[in-house]
Amino acid sequence: MLLRIPVLDHGYLEAIESWGSDERIVEAARMSTGKGFLRWDEGPCPACGTMDEQGPGCHACEGKGSVRGDVHLLRRLWTMKHATPFEMAGLVIEVQAPIFVFREWHRHRTQSYNEMSARYMPLPNVNYIPSVARLLINSKTNKQAGTVAGAEELTEGVAFIFQESLRHIYAEAETLYQQALRAGIPKELARIHLPVGRYSRMRASANLRNWLAFLTLRMDQAAQWEIRQYANAVGEIIAERFPRTWALFTEGRK
Repeated sequence: MLLRIPVLDHGYLEAIESWGSDERIVEAARMSTGKGFLRWDEGPCPACGTMDEQGPGCHACEGKGSVRGDVHLLRRLWTMKHATPFEMAGLVIEVQAPIFVFREWHRHRTQSYNEMSARYMPLPNVNYIPSVARLLINSKTNKQAGTVAGAEELTEGVAFIFQESLRHIYAEAETLYQQALRAGIPKELARIHLPVGRYSRMRASANLRNWLAFLTLRMDQAAQWEIRQYANAVGEIIAERFPRTWALFTEGRK
């Protein structure tokens, strides 16, 4: 069972707990008919075998003795956008990510968040340094991922220099941070100069419907590369906990 997935250079995504299942989604959809979950594949009606009077008296199969299989119902729910049954399952995760990733993540207000607070404890000295390969990614079609007008073409040598400059800036920021804390500057003010590349930590909770809405945007090629790596990790957890729903979700994205 997946528990913790490394992301970026110092980040991670950890599954804290999940609730519900693909079967619970079907059960929720069937509340109107009272049939509940029957079986995934077509075959003999599982309810008939538990009844004193079999055959025409069976409410689940309506006397047919067999059922079509709930895989068809789950697909119909997904393709017809009957989304509320997918709210009967969900996931809580813990995430360590750069602050600029959280700024994008928190745009999804259908999730519940609780983030580490530098008002109460100093932030660990953990900072994001993009790899050279990441720095050399330049989208020609996505303005957000592109360069400013008139910029020179980035080379590996300049990318290395940028990495070293980042390390220097991070070190200076940490030095000032620790000096401020030792000098008695309130923790909530000692942090104000820290860069958005500093890692923070949070827990996030949402139902399955809203996790999939999050992934629809954040796994897309138009999303920033860094948050896409976290979205892919969320997808790994969902694929493990809700495999049939995940198969429908990924099928629709092809």
